[in-house]
Amino acid sequence: MTLGRTAFRAGLIAGVSLLATAGVASAQTATPDDAAARIAALEAQLETLQKQVADLKAATAASLKDVRAAQSATTVSIAAGRPTISSGDGAYSATLHGVMQLDAAQYFQDKGLPAVIGNARDLNNGTNFRRARLGVDGKFAKYFDYSILLDFGGAGTDGAGQLQELFLQYNYAPFKIRVGAYAPNLGLEDAASTNGSLFPERPSSAEAARSLAGADRRIALQGQIVQERWLLSGAVTGAKAGDGQTFDEQLGYLGRVAFIPVKGLDYLIHVGANASVVATPAQTAALTGAYGVTIQDRPELRVDGTQLITTGAIDAKGARHFGLEAAAQKKGLLIQGEYFDYKIDRRNAAAGVTDPKFTGWYVEGGWVLTGEARKYNPNTFAFDAPAIANPFDPKAGKWGAWELAARYSVLDLNHHENATLAGDRVRGGEQTIWTVGLNWFPNSVTKFSVDYLDVDIDRKDPAGGLTALSQSYQAVNFRSQFAF
Repeated sequence: MTLGRTAFRAGLIAGVSLLATAGVASAQTATPDDAAARIAALEAQLETLQKQVADLKAATAASLKDVRAAQSATTVSIAAGRPTISSGDGAYSATLHGVMQLDAAQYFQDKGLPAVIGNARDLNNGTNFRRARLGVDGKFAKYFDYSILLDFGGAGTDGAGQLQELFLQYNYAPFKIRVGAYAPNLGLEDAASTNGSLFPERPSSAEAARSLAGADRRIALQGQIVQERWLLSGAVTGAKAGDGQTFDEQLGYLGRVAFIPVKGLDYLIHVGANASVVATPAQTAALTGAYGVTIQDRPELRVDGTQLITTGAIDAKGARHFGLEAAAQKKGLLIQGEYFDYKIDRRNAAAGVTDPKFTGWYVEGGWVLTGEARKYNPNTFAFDAPAIANPFDPKAGKWGAWELAARYSVLDLNHHENATLAGDRVRGGEQTIWTVGLNWFPNSVTKFSVDYLDVDIDRKDPAGGLTALSQSYQAVNFRSQFAF
């Protein structure tokens, strides 16, 4: 607009100069009356041009005023079911979120299991709101993001409500710095959104890894560098928001690096590594109290909250894990897996008592039957739900996206389980699970899934008795979900 005004003024000056030159040249051969008439005409033209310039200035000022008003105007929009309020310049926004995940499960167990198994002899057939979340997130002052999220769901029983996420993040590409309570980036499965996951729960091996120094509600300071082909993330972590009082809180560190070595229009390969360290376990009793570290998980379903494998609390001076991750995607086909190695460093171990080590891994895959591909999230370097090419509309012959999924997972929490020295052995148990499922995404907001789990628990009596805590059972779970 400024360039246009400059050009117009230059043209105006040139035109006036030419007219004046012509007038002078003509005046040398014309009579005084002719010269006066020409001068009067030139003055009239100049006055007209000046008026046009004034009108152009007024119009320009009015246009700029309209632009500034539009930039400062508040807008309200709904995209993918998410209501958003934002300033006209985009520097401030607030987006409302809601998640409902309702599970209904049936467990098929053998009768007459030994009493030593306890409540695990009769797992709960019923329903559970796995997640029931309400929150808001957005940005302010251009470079800052925020999130506030509450969760009223739970494992086995619905919760009374707790803080799920509360953080502030500063963005200055490619750097991101986040502080608050949230789940730090720690692995391929950990970083993926639970709203679009292949199965109702993460693999137990991934849950065990994130439970040491990461997981939901973890108070942390995290820094990330995110580029097109790689991600580097690290965090300092403490306790979980809402956990009970301890005499000294846990101090931990974690990190992740992920890389895309191969990428095309409809395919990619992902590799990465992750690790965490519990530098100082939480002190659970005053002064000389224990520093317990526990690795455990439920069998990849939360309608019943019973934990069938656990190391129990081990008095420790520290703990760590490291993991490897890999994935390959070609159009609607995705295969991914991770391997984890865990270690707990005992505190004041007696002679002959070793530091326990454990392992876990999984491999899983999904095939979108309707042709869509799962979206690779460039901010988390993990896979989210597929894009929906044909949202559900029976009249138009559109049926959403359908996906087949399968997983095999192993978590081994046994360490020297046959050792004669009682203090050395850890009989946490070994859990293997086969899972197959069918996912239906009618649109970008809703999801329904049905999953079949075949669970095998191989565990000896932690107290040293002869009766095993082993069992095998099957379970069917149906999930209804909306998430925006």
